[in-house]
Amino acid sequence: MKAIKTELNDVYLIQEERFYDERGFFVEAFNLKKFKDLTGFDGDFVQDNHSKSHMNVVRGLHYQIKYPQGKLVRCILGSITDVVVDLRRSSSTFGKSLMVQLPSSDNTQLWIPPGFAHGFYVLSQYAEVMYKTTDYYYPEYERTLLWNDPALNLTWNSHNPIISSKDALGKTLEECEKYE
Repeated sequence: MKAIKTELNDVYLIQEERFYDERGFFVEAFNLKKFKDLTGFDGDFVQDNHSKSHMNVVRGLHYQIKYPQGKLVRCILGSITDVVVDLRRSSSTFGKSLMVQLPSSDNTQLWIPPGFAHGFYVLSQYAEVMYKTTDYYYPEYERTLLWNDPALNLTWNSHNPIISSKDALGKTLEECEKYE
């Protein structure tokens, strides 16, 4: 397992090694001790989530204003563009975003610490995404940052995205609640 720093503070690409033989492959998908050593994370994961989405679906950009969730995201089938936005006012990368492709064939995960909005766009016919979270889901504290806010300068490369009504009503970066 190795961690690659991104241009956003505290966000890492996590890569594991796959071992192939005539039967297929084996990968150690997660090791808490190695993960903590590589990222400096000092907490626990409490929930695993799994979603399936069709091509052109945009999910997000979601966050919880109370009980913020760190997320370790992996595409296990298909391919997605994963998107994060730093909402921590105290961060030197506050308001900045990162878009990274996560194909299932790549064996790469994205570590997103608490304090970020997160979403993704499905590039393949369909995609399945699994992610661990550092806190439980509290719907009353969930917030949505508008996926296409011009201030974010995100290039989704989608002409007809499929978006939930909740996500279509997200707040702009200027309007949304933020972390200190």
